[in-house]
Amino acid sequence: MGNREALLAGAKRCILEKGYAHTTARDIVAASGTNLASIGYHFGSKNALLDAAILDSFDDWDGDIEDALGEHRDGSPVDRLAAFLDVVIENVRSGRPLAAASLQWVAQIEFSDLVRGQLAETYARGRREFAAMLLQVEEDEVDEESARTVGSLGLALVNGLVLQWLVDAEQAPSGQDVAAALRAVAVPAAASAGHQ
Repeated sequence: MGNREALLAGAKRCILEKGYAHTTARDIVAASGTNLASIGYHFGSKNALLDAAILDSFDDWDGDIEDALGEHRDGSPVDRLAAFLDVVIENVRSGRPLAAASLQWVAQIEFSDLVRGQLAETYARGRREFAAMLLQVEEDEVDEESARTVGSLGLALVNGLVLQWLVDAEQAPSGQDVAAALRAVAVPAAASAGHQ
């Protein structure tokens, strides 16, 4: 493993142990077996390294999500959403330190144009991916309006659900609960629209 990979692995370990906001460059160096200069050489700054580690950690969840969605490929959009949210919840349950650290990272948007830009790119990609999953089409078939509306709904649900699970896991809803709520709201709304 080269210094770059060691730094990334060390930063990910520190994020899990100390959180984003409390990890120092010295912590990363100790965890990675590298030196302070290597952080600047490979990433430019400690914060850029932590940003890369957070984003890389999110990628680690992708396989779990893809497996869950594969099992519900023929289900309704709401069933696919419920399956997706249940995997997100399980990842929050088993990876609570990473979920908490990601909130610390997101809070940097007021102080870091880099974080805001990275998050905006991640959200833009996520909206399209989410809309494709729910509408059961390829990503390149998702039009801008669907990405903006359907994809944004998905992101809002994920972000809100993660926060609820971090704050009070006992009262937080499951993916199935969210699906039931969507059905409860959508069915009367559709019926009402049909009578107009």
